[in-house]
Amino acid sequence: MKRRSIIAANWKMNGNLSLITEMIIGLNEVQLAENVDVVVCPSFPYLATFSHLAQTENLQQSIHLGSQNVSEQKSGAYTGEISTDMLKECAVQYVIVGHSERRSIYKETSSLVAQKVTQVLDAGLTPILCVGESESERENEQTNAVLSAQLQPVIDSIGIEKFKDVVIAYEPVWAIGTGKTASPEMAQETHRFIREFLALNSSDIAAKVSLLYGGSVNAANCETLFAQPDIDGGLIGGASLKVDEFKIICSTTKG
Repeated sequence: MKRRSIIAANWKMNGNLSLITEMIIGLNEVQLAENVDVVVCPSFPYLATFSHLAQTENLQQSIHLGSQNVSEQKSGAYTGEISTDMLKECAVQYVIVGHSERRSIYKETSSLVAQKVTQVLDAGLTPILCVGESESERENEQTNAVLSAQLQPVIDSIGIEKFKDVVIAYEPVWAIGTGKTASPEMAQETHRFIREFLALNSSDIAAKVSLLYGGSVNAANCETLFAQPDIDGGLIGGASLKVDEFKIICSTTKG
């Protein structure tokens, strides 16, 4: 079975209602290749608006709504948190989990990330599990060890078989929002390692997992990055706030 190509837009704490409307209209104009899915992840306040406008504008079925985060708890006295049930009521289908900013700024551990992945899967949603190393870790040749330490708790928590329903996004922390980008060859090498690490548990499951690259992906570099054999799409940050540029990235993806 051919892996699906996925382009996910992570707006972070950016965007507004006008951008929601502009993005929906713009994406409806894009001719997506077969086997390509697009996921847009705006901030929590805009999820319901996106869902409503997507229905009103008859947004094509291969374009989906995603959330940037979720609670590891099902419900309860957790002020400010968002549950999977709430996300489902907004027609969310994908959830970003373990982004480097959540790990570094909000001190989310790999154990907590594993709990969130479990919660997302139990709700029937698709987690986009983020992993990645810092610049110093890359320079000290610790990339593979860091990625292994981030992936193993999730494997231990959900089991390898459930990874068929997980998307993994490799985001080198040193390339996020910095303008720096891993070379296609460097990115491919790391994506191959991730797939080989999963294959230690199941080569069949490893072959099915969609692996995305994130880290200053833009319209100029996306084609060469996505041409690599183990890169199945991208998690796009800054470029996803520019509708015309994001449209190019989406239409460039071959599937």
